[in-house]
Amino acid sequence: MRKKGIKLNKKRLAYWFVLAFFGLTIVGFLGSFIVFAWFSKDLPTPSKVVRREGYASRIYDRNGELLYDVYKDSKRTPVESIDDIPKYLREAVVAVEDKDFYKHQGFDPLAPFRIIKNVFVLHRLTGGSTLTQQLVKNVLLTSDRTITRKIKEFILAVQIEKKYSKDEILLMYLNESPYGGPFWGVGTASEQYFDKKVKDLDLVESVILAGIPQRPNVYSPFSGTPQAYSERAAHVLERMREDG
Repeated sequence: MRKKGIKLNKKRLAYWFVLAFFGLTIVGFLGSFIVFAWFSKDLPTPSKVVRREGYASRIYDRNGELLYDVYKDSKRTPVESIDDIPKYLREAVVAVEDKDFYKHQGFDPLAPFRIIKNVFVLHRLTGGSTLTQQLVKNVLLTSDRTITRKIKEFILAVQIEKKYSKDEILLMYLNESPYGGPFWGVGTASEQYFDKKVKDLDLVESVILAGIPQRPNVYSPFSGTPQAYSERAAHVLERMREDG
């Protein structure tokens, strides 16, 4: 009788465990849907990510620090086709900024856990952003470091991934990233730093440019120190080797 009672208790426990699991799963899906719908209602459309030349903008670094105001009369040299971006430069950017760029759907599935850890352990809102999320922050959102902005960034990144190809997203990222000083976009940076078109960049030049957007004023050959951008370039090369 005792063994029979133990078996019944185990079955009952398993039943409630399965029921609780499915219940929490449903609540999770419903909660995610409600959050998605709530934050989506006031978001800009993904099509606005394609900027027109002369767009007034504020440039922030990766830490949210305002670097420069870029106004409509600023000189910019947008690159029109991904085919004009050297293979070296594409590989360098992906290697150092988002090695899983061609695999994910706009976000890193593990990023929310890192963000939660950083908030509760380090008491700061930090977390790895994909190239798509960085594009969203540069073009569509402010650099406010809040949970609300992170949620909006996530939603827009997913929407952009559905609307544009990976090569289109990479090209927009390169055209909308800060490269130190008033230089906005890889086309402008290539002309100002190396006096050449992007398509003519060699490996070393590509690696230097790929490393700048994370901290433009530190890694810029003009405003930074030779040691800073040299070490950054070496880091980019190492990441490229690791990715094969």
